[in-house]
Amino acid sequence: MKLNAIIIEDESVSRDILRNYTQKYCPDVTIVAEAANIKEGLELINKHQPDFIFLDVEMPYGNAFDLLDQIPDRNFEVIFVTAYNHYAIDALNQHAAYYLMKPIDIDELIKAVQYISEIHEKEQQLHDEVLQPRVAKTDGKITIPQQDGFEVIAVDSIYFCKADDNYTELFFENKKLLVSKTLKYFDDLLTDFSFVRVHKSYLVNVSKVIKYKKGKGGSVVLSNGKEIMVSASKKSDLLSYFQ
Repeated sequence: MKLNAIIIEDESVSRDILRNYTQKYCPDVTIVAEAANIKEGLELINKHQPDFIFLDVEMPYGNAFDLLDQIPDRNFEVIFVTAYNHYAIDALNQHAAYYLMKPIDIDELIKAVQYISEIHEKEQQLHDEVLQPRVAKTDGKITIPQQDGFEVIAVDSIYFCKADDNYTELFFENKKLLVSKTLKYFDDLLTDFSFVRVHKSYLVNVSKVIKYKKGKGGSVVLSNGKEIMVSASKKSDLLSYFQ
């Protein structure tokens, strides 16, 4: 599994060694950025969203724990790199994936990266097998996968779905979600609920319709004020809900 990483280490020699070892012995890892202090490290983490970071403990202007305290909901793994073993307990309390001692042992580096790779593979498997959008018909809810986990939503909270190439935008009262599934997927998924395809690009929750305007196909107005055109070929399907 390909992984992106950031090195946060104040000593340039240590950064060079870690980068060279990683490139030579961990070919599935790409070092996307390097930082010499926690301020730079925080900026690079926000910019690159790495899979994991190599993090030195003692640095200028604060230590590793100061950095992690600024990211309470982090979605990356941490490999601590330090010359001091008395930080081990603190590292464990910060849920570190691995703790490497300087000078870097190549075998330990490989183990650390393999461990993180296994974590990501298991998370991806969980995402593929469990967290794909699906209907829980007993309670009218679906789960929507996201990068940091999944969100459970009530079907009746969806106003409409809009096609966006191979993605679908789900619109709610005060927000929208972009999901990597086609509109046809949601058309099939919500077939047992009051959703109707009114256009090649729109799937509407009929319970949110408050007005229908006549025309070639006409249009529907939803309770949030959104007006959506109805294609002529879909007009009959829509009107059948109101007969």
